[in-house]
Amino acid sequence: MSTFTNDETTTKHTPVYLGQSNSSKVSYHYNPEVTEFHYGPHHPMKPFRLMLTDQLVISYKLYEVMDLYTPTRASENQMSRFHDESYIEFLKRTTPQMMAKMDNKVLQQFNIGDDCPIFDGIYDYSAIYTGASLDATRKLISGQSDIAINWSGGLHHAKKFEPSGFCYINDIVLSIIDLLTVHPRVMYIDIDLHHGDGVQEAFYTSDRVMTVSFHKFNGEFFPGTGNIDETGIGKGKNYAINVPLKDGIDDESYVRLFKSIMEPLISKFQPTVIVQQCGADSLGFDRLGCFNLNIKAHGECVKYIKSFGLPMLVLGGGGYTPRNVSRLWCYETSICNDLMLDDKIPNNIPGYEWFYPDYNLHPQLEGRIDNKNTKKYLENLKSEILEQVRFLDYAPSVQMEKIPDMSLNEDEEKIIKELNEDNETTNIFTNDRLMQQTKDDARSGELFT
Repeated sequence: MSTFTNDETTTKHTPVYLGQSNSSKVSYHYNPEVTEFHYGPHHPMKPFRLMLTDQLVISYKLYEVMDLYTPTRASENQMSRFHDESYIEFLKRTTPQMMAKMDNKVLQQFNIGDDCPIFDGIYDYSAIYTGASLDATRKLISGQSDIAINWSGGLHHAKKFEPSGFCYINDIVLSIIDLLTVHPRVMYIDIDLHHGDGVQEAFYTSDRVMTVSFHKFNGEFFPGTGNIDETGIGKGKNYAINVPLKDGIDDESYVRLFKSIMEPLISKFQPTVIVQQCGADSLGFDRLGCFNLNIKAHGECVKYIKSFGLPMLVLGGGGYTPRNVSRLWCYETSICNDLMLDDKIPNNIPGYEWFYPDYNLHPQLEGRIDNKNTKKYLENLKSEILEQVRFLDYAPSVQMEKIPDMSLNEDEEKIIKELNEDNETTNIFTNDRLMQQTKDDARSGELFT
């Protein structure tokens, strides 16, 4: 037995992490009100996973090494920078009680159903998580933060006119629009199980945003997009990178492929800021998942991107086993701060019973599904993507000047306008969307995949 023991006060203030925080300025953006909403008793999206994440972050005392912000809600005007005003108004005024009296045509117009139900406070919920992402973006733009974290954000499926895949407002697109006012090139990286279709679609004609998505694809799995031949159109040709994977990919295969693709992409595109969506449904044993990734492997992808030393906006996303979602995002918060956490979760955390039976930060999550990604398939995938990179002859540049407010410049306004006009270019893409909608109508949504 030890001769001396720490008193209660000393123990209370002893850090639960190892190492010293890096020189990067890391900010953590969390509005606790976001956890008060509920999609429905049988819906897999559980906002309380964010409360569990925050409790883990607090229990490991990571708050001591970060700037903490309680962000305000996004305004209707801010959300309308990408989304159609009529859609924003629909979210603002519609309640579950009103929905029962609505014409089915209206519900179909706004894609309301099992995946995207109307629940109490839907507009407030959307404004809260979007406001957190926009606040994090402002800290990056002002230089107050080198890495800004919002785990409530990352809802990458939402479209201009409608929700999709549990996502109502696309906070990622809105953040990138703001970043484009001061950054010539933005890279978006998505390691969610599902394809980041909403973000890709928004910037499909732009060479100033490179979208890179690692996801499951078989032509039927939600959202049905993200094949390797989706590369962008017009000026955006070859600036959309898709890495379609099969069931059961493991740690070694995923991390090796991720690094071998991201290094040449970053070198060629030369982004000045990176937005990384860290959806946790790519972990093994996720309720809707079909990969075999462990928490450390997922985190290794964040760690690798951080090693390039570029400003980063780090966002959440999917993830439907709350205890594993919170473990992952707490761990990745420590990665952003260059700290190591004790594997044993502190027992003073509220909700400690959620981590039964091992109470460990790194449970074993691999092995549930056979890995259908052969070495030959992954090598061919890598070769095709690197061939696409070869056509990127230069890092696109744009005339930049100081912009005193957060409004779009003419170039950005033109890009967004072109995406939604009935010109030849967007007709091609719209026809693709209509074809995809036909497929979507013939199969279940994300909720049942």
